[in-house]
Amino acid sequence: MESYNTTLADFGQRNKGDAKRLTAGDEGYRAMIVQSSDTNPQAERVQIGLIREASVARRISTVRSLSQTAIYLSRRAIRRAKPLLTEREADLAFVANHYGEDLAERLALYLERKQL
Repeated sequence: MESYNTTLADFGQRNKGDAKRLTAGDEGYRAMIVQSSDTNPQAERVQIGLIREASVARRISTVRSLSQTAIYLSRRAIRRAKPLLTEREADLAFVANHYGEDLAERLALYLERKQL
């Protein structure tokens, strides 16, 4: 399995004096293990480098965008699989799929009581 060298800066310690390159055997050294079996290791190195270079705001924005896309695609799949569900039923199906049947049932009861 391939791995990459990391620096202290890679772990959020952004003081310029702390950004020395660590190598195997150094205290605090951690090798990064290849994450994607279907991605060329060189391409993954470039991707990881781009992520490391990005500002915190940019990384948060990217994560938010990926989360929104995943939620959208999940809701769309529910709608396609069961087009006759009401909006509330589709919402509860989403909760059941991602957070469990128990929470979906408790949410349904809460929404029923709140509506009364």
